[in-house]
Amino acid sequence: MPWFNDDSDQAQSYNQYHKEKDSEHKASWTHELIAGAASYEAAKAYENHVAENGHPDSHAKAKELLAGFAGAFIDREVETRGLDFIDKEKAKHQAKK
Repeated sequence: MPWFNDDSDQAQSYNQYHKEKDSEHKASWTHELIAGAASYEAAKAYENHVAENGHPDSHAKAKELLAGFAGAFIDREVETRGLDFIDKEKAKHQAKK
C-alpha cells in the first residue's frame, strides 16, 4: 500500500483538514460591505470634525477619532438593522482593519 494514494489514511486526513479549513474562513460580503460603509462614514465624520475644530494634535488622536466614528456608525447600523451580537463584533473588527 503506497503512501498518499487517494484512498490512504494520509490522503483522507489531508482532504478532511483542507475541507474544514476552507469552510471555516470564507469571506462574507455583508461584513465587508458594513466595514466599507463604516470606513466611509468615519472618514466623512472626521472631515466634518476637522472642518469644525481644526486638525488634531497628533496622529494617534486622529486614529482614535476615526475608530470612534467607525464604531458609532456600526452601532447605529446594528441597532437599526437588527444584526445579532456576533455580527456586530465581527463588523467592528473589520472596521478597525
